[in-house]
Amino acid sequence: MTPPDVVCNNSEAIGFTNLFSLCDGTFAINGVTLLSKVPGNVTFSSFSTICPASDAPPSLIKQVKSRSYRGGFLGFSQPAVADRLVNSLGKFSSRNFLSIFRFKTWWSTMWVGSCGSDLQMETQWVLFQVPELSSYVLLLPLIEGRFRSAIHPGNDDHVLICAESGSSQVQADSFEAIAYVHVCDNPYTLMKEAYSAARVHLNTFRLREEKAVPPIVDKFGWCTWDAFYLTVDPVGVWHGVKDFVDAGLPPRFLIIDDGWQSVNLDGDNPVEDAKNLVFGGEQMTARLYRFEECERFRGYREGTLLSPEACSYDKNRPKMILCKAKELENAKKARDKAIRGGTAELSGFDRRIVELKKEIDQMLADREELPVDRSGSSSSTGLRAFIEDLKTKFKGLDDVYVWQALCGAWGGVRPGSTHLDSKLVPVKLSPGLAGTMDDLAVDKIIEGGIGLVRPDQAADLYDSMHSYLASTGVTGVKVDVIHTLEYVCEEHGGRVELAKAYYDGLSRSLVKNFNGTGIISSMQQSNDFFFLGTRQVAMGRTGDDFWFEDPHGDPMGIYWLQGAHMINNSYNSLWMGEFMQPDWDMFQTDHACAEFHAASRAICGGPVYVSDSLGCHDFNLLKKLVFPDGTIPRCQHHALPTRDCLFKNPLFDEKTILKIWNLNKFGGVVGAFNCQGAGWDPKEKRVKGYPHCYKPMAAAVNVTDVEWAQKKKECGGMGEADEYAVYLHQAKELLLMTPSSDAIHLGLQPSSFELFSFVPTRMIGGDCKFAAIGLVNMFNSVGTLLEVEAGEGEGGIAVRMKVKGGGELMVYSDRKPERSYVNGVEVGFEWGEDGKLRVDLAWEENNGGVSEVTFAY
Repeated sequence: MTPPDVVCNNSEAIGFTNLFSLCDGTFAINGVTLLSKVPGNVTFSSFSTICPASDAPPSLIKQVKSRSYRGGFLGFSQPAVADRLVNSLGKFSSRNFLSIFRFKTWWSTMWVGSCGSDLQMETQWVLFQVPELSSYVLLLPLIEGRFRSAIHPGNDDHVLICAESGSSQVQADSFEAIAYVHVCDNPYTLMKEAYSAARVHLNTFRLREEKAVPPIVDKFGWCTWDAFYLTVDPVGVWHGVKDFVDAGLPPRFLIIDDGWQSVNLDGDNPVEDAKNLVFGGEQMTARLYRFEECERFRGYREGTLLSPEACSYDKNRPKMILCKAKELENAKKARDKAIRGGTAELSGFDRRIVELKKEIDQMLADREELPVDRSGSSSSTGLRAFIEDLKTKFKGLDDVYVWQALCGAWGGVRPGSTHLDSKLVPVKLSPGLAGTMDDLAVDKIIEGGIGLVRPDQAADLYDSMHSYLASTGVTGVKVDVIHTLEYVCEEHGGRVELAKAYYDGLSRSLVKNFNGTGIISSMQQSNDFFFLGTRQVAMGRTGDDFWFEDPHGDPMGIYWLQGAHMINNSYNSLWMGEFMQPDWDMFQTDHACAEFHAASRAICGGPVYVSDSLGCHDFNLLKKLVFPDGTIPRCQHHALPTRDCLFKNPLFDEKTILKIWNLNKFGGVVGAFNCQGAGWDPKEKRVKGYPHCYKPMAAAVNVTDVEWAQKKKECGGMGEADEYAVYLHQAKELLLMTPSSDAIHLGLQPSSFELFSFVPTRMIGGDCKFAAIGLVNMFNSVGTLLEVEAGEGEGGIAVRMKVKGGGELMVYSDRKPERSYVNGVEVGFEWGEDGKLRVDLAWEENNGGVSEVTFAY
């Protein structure tokens, strides 16, 4: 039977009728074949025939229904029930696509190709380019019932859909809406429309626009991870925050990363902390045995670090400990290599490992001890006392987040250690993950299993953790290791049902304990989480971890890994940005590619935070990102790849520069980044360096790269300007261009960048062309502009501006003004025949850093 077509009666954007057809093995859109050789057991149904009642806002439902002709559902049936069903949806070739796939359990990245066989395992969505219709089509695997789906590559260019429950006790033989298809002439609008349709249909998540984002989104912060790893303690954290405050860059939020919890290993004393854990990996088989902080934090007494007698601190000690731990790690690797090479005599390796362990134990024992208050006068102790003292000393510190794993700790909750019913569950990976990259974290979790709290106690687990944390002054959590539930779902109704129980418990706890917003989600980049876990979660990581070096030993990894990180963030934001505020992760300001990272963070649209080690900072670089009050000039959208990058490979095609665009109140910005030199290898199933691609590249940038219409109400008018002033941040050039001008051409060295600010020019008083660029000492210069308006002044025309920050204010003006004023006081200015008009501004502490600037003509 031929499935029903979707009939379009009012298609302004595309102008089609009878948009979709599935007939005689061909799935077509307005007569253009998307998939051929479609099996007879595949069905297509219109959106309106499948979509149930929804709890989405009425305005969203209305929007989705008004464009429902652009989308529909694919389904299939098979003769026998199973817990994992794989079915072809047809085949395609000679058609460009962009996709996102899981290269690890928890991390996703982009992939491009032109045929079905180019697809990778565990693909989360596929975006097709359809130039015959000047349009784009999204193929989106969904959740249906208790099954979750993903796209896999098939033989002979076939596209396979895999629907799996994760439990042999949950089986099915047919689906009517296991994937969604949507068409639109704008790729960014397409993502918004498709995920809006999925939201109305599934009723299991909320879009970003429906939720409040965490208050840290506009602020600067510091994360403790790279400074201490698992050795984090109160004295080190205190001095870390102090470093930034003393430099005039106060962190407004702090993330105390992994290492603060009370965890131990199965062989340890069940009521004592695991001893002397240092590097990530050592804790991955450890389990949570109490909800309170570990002994290092538990021993803190109120006022300890506020007193003049507070202990001194050697800022080099944490790095010395980490360096010694690195020696130990390398010694263990050398031993393993010797075993693989057939060496029988290992005593030398063993002696060296024992020696290094003793040295590390001694270094940890020799750390500065906090003075202990033995008078009993301290009214507060532990984490609560520490956070109170932090906020007393460092007045701008608004938020303190702490790390946790979704299941409590990496290895879950230790059975018998709390009031919760936790059971040790062996780990089983789904077959789809066989195509992903080897991962130490996965190996360790397989080794130790997970202490899984009973699903009907998930809400109790999170409330037990979070209510205690909230009582100490913690305002949010970074929830990591999220995508482990699929490993342990066999006895719990499958991956969908288990996820629902845990994510519902997490959401309720967030509302009760952290104002509904206090969370950063991480290691969560699979569609299960986004479709089931984002009813409350409004911020999440869009890239994998920031790696300052290649953990596998490639010396060039210090460079090429940074480009891969940037690619992951920008392309993942295409879909994750519909669910939540993209978070581009931390970086280190003393890294070889620190400026490369900083420029991307400046225009990413999310928070800016770093993981600098103590005493290892580039404060001058940070001052290009952060205001002296710890806030940031944040863009109004989230950064996304430009259209001409969507179906290219900016990692190792030897020709494409990554370009990302974003929007500010008074202009747009494009960042051009040379990320060439690394990427996914489908044969080796790993991310690796491509040294021959790490070389200078040519780039072309135009004002049309900015997608003004994505914030039509706020920015759409700027996209209709006849002319723009363009400021190149690195080159310090100011140009004029029109939408029809030739592109700006430039060359970029490896791991280098340029930022382009585009501001519409406007006529002032009929004879003066004007465009405000903002503070050019900041990467996101246009983001420093709060108000710009022109009107009558004394004896002529005046432009009045409010600018946040201090430094060099630049505007384009083809006429020299008569006078300039800052906060009502006449000041000098510089003006040149090239139109550059400059005024120096000081940070106005008493006015929130805002200066009122007037140019009188």
